[in-house]
Amino acid sequence: MTQDSAAGAVLDPDARPAVTSRFSRKRQAIIAAAIGVINEKGVKGMTLAEVADKVGLITTSVTYYFRRKETLAAACFLDGLVRMEALVARAAGQGASPSDRIRALLEGYLEDRRLALAGRGPLMPVFSDIRTLGEDVGGPVFDAYAQLFRAVRDLLSGTGGAPHDRRTATVRAHILLEQLHWIGGWAYRYGPQDDGRIAGQMHDILVNGLAAADSPWAPRRLPDPTLTPATRARASFLQAATRLINRYGYRGASVERISSALNVTKGSFYHYHSAKDGLVVDCFERSFEVVRQIQSAADGQPGGWARLSSAVAAIVERQLSEQGPLLRFSALAARPATSRDCMVVEAGGVAERFAAMIRDGVQDGSVRPVDPEIAAQMVLGAVNAAADLEALLQGQVGPADAAALYARPTLAGLLIP
Repeated sequence: MTQDSAAGAVLDPDARPAVTSRFSRKRQAIIAAAIGVINEKGVKGMTLAEVADKVGLITTSVTYYFRRKETLAAACFLDGLVRMEALVARAAGQGASPSDRIRALLEGYLEDRRLALAGRGPLMPVFSDIRTLGEDVGGPVFDAYAQLFRAVRDLLSGTGGAPHDRRTATVRAHILLEQLHWIGGWAYRYGPQDDGRIAGQMHDILVNGLAAADSPWAPRRLPDPTLTPATRARASFLQAATRLINRYGYRGASVERISSALNVTKGSFYHYHSAKDGLVVDCFERSFEVVRQIQSAADGQPGGWARLSSAVAAIVERQLSEQGPLLRFSALAARPATSRDCMVVEAGGVAERFAAMIRDGVQDGSVRPVDPEIAAQMVLGAVNAAADLEALLQGQVGPADAAALYARPTLAGLLIP
């Protein structure tokens, strides 16, 4: 299936066929512009007027190609999924072992990103926003993502890789895919000339992990975080809002949805929160508060590896506990720039504490020599993506085995038995 035909496969009874090359080029230009808006503001924050302005058209001209913004959003995701599947297929043919194929996929993804940043192609869409699509347009997108996921899972199997049951293979495919998606959140700090180094470092960590040869997987049990009285008083609101924002995105988690999930009236909602924006900020603060307390508790463990593994295991367990999940950072995309910047700074602080654990581990010999900043961003991306585990495995994993199933391959390598 070609990129144009896949993106045009969205079920839209009003869609017009791409009968000319000019139509096709303009359609692709609209998709490329819309991907940029989605990545910045989310599907719900995108408007056809803004997309039209980016390609020098009026809104009614865009509706000639896409009658509704939901159909345009679905076309954007299909465009990215077709390109992602092509990268996976190319990687599958470039190595006999899973290690070789992971390296080829990383290099291909970074090359695609480099070309997009140079204006020679569209960016990859932020795929976490796929969940905001309705069934009327989302069906083909959901099917395409499932197909991509199966291809990535196959990429990790075969000669040179440890045999895994389906649940283990699913989790490790999720880790790899999320690491690719997370690159856009931190690699902007580096220039195109650093892509080879980034690919090399990421490949080394994904395949060989962070632990030194004599550092066992034995995370220590940490005390549960103690939330502030104000946070505890609104715990049910914050938890319900977090779940809905993770599922539907910031703009998709309406006050009506949150109130309905809690079985309260909108009036009761506004008794606790004057606006949804404040609730989202509180959800982030709750999540950061939990992570920071876990990191502080881990500081008492002996050695960098013990601190890192204990902290990551505790955060992953928290994601699947009755008090979880934590808010996914993808919710930042639809936030106003001022509050978003503050939250990005907080996320950077969390990453820096992981980097400090890694640096300490390298110094004391419990962690392999790696780039601490890149490794910390990979750890941050992994614990963030752990919020999806419950939905991914449909209740087949709980807090008790989440650390071994998810945290261990995140820190010790995707190919460990």
